Amino acid sequence: MQGTLTSLLLPPLLLVLVALLGGLGRRRGLVALAALLLLFLATPLCAGLLYASLEREVRVGEPYPAAGAPPGAVIVLSGEAARTREGAEVGPLTLERLRAGAALARRTGLPLLVTGGALGRGEPPIAGVMAAALREEFGVPVRWVEDRARDTRENAAFSARLLRAEGIGTAWLVTHAWHMPRSQQAFARAGMVTLAAPVRMDRVPDGRLRDWVPRPDRWAQSWYALREWAGRLVYALRDGG
Repeated sequence: MQGTLTSLLLPPLLLVLVALLGGLGRRRGLVALAALLLLFLATPLCAGLLYASLEREVRVGEPYPAAGAPPGAVIVLSGEAARTREGAEVGPLTLERLRAGAALARRTGLPLLVTGGALGRGEPPIAGVMAAALREEFGVPVRWVEDRARDTRENAAFSARLLRAEGIGTAWLVTHAWHMPRSQQAFARAGMVTLAAPVRMDRVPDGRLRDWVPRPDRWAQSWYALREWAGRLVYALRDGG
């Protein structure tokens, strides 16, 4: 339900609905505005600036908040799943995070924690799918599998509880750079100090011609960035800042 509402209330789908309503009401100006905004959201310029507005807060390797013991674990947050004929697999975003988490675990020698519950009714928890992929495809064992979390806030709360039971209060956090600020804030609220290990810091657009050429895949990037800002607004209103 939450995912459906998010899709409906955020562009680009929201703008499609606005254009349809404008067409039914014969409001040409509204239709034209919605179409122009849809085109802009599809440009690398718009998507890149939205990503940059989030990624500028990321401080690679710095603790958040700036205190705590050396890290005792590597936490990898789930992204999305892919539905195949054979069953659930990790999706592209999750796979990127697993690759970065596996490399960091090898480099530091720290144990891995993966977190993520079921993404849909009747589906297996994504954390279990992640653990299997790390073991079978990357040859890296997973010590903790947190398989109940439904969102980033619960990722943080449940993971922090598992690690504190092991005497660990600081950990590396692996997720995409645009998702890192909200994730670190959630872990800080859960009492866990995290060091940012962001996946794929994107290029900041500089206005060259190709930045203005619309591409369908940029709609997805713009949507992810707008969802992050919406999530941060919800956190601020719910948690008082």
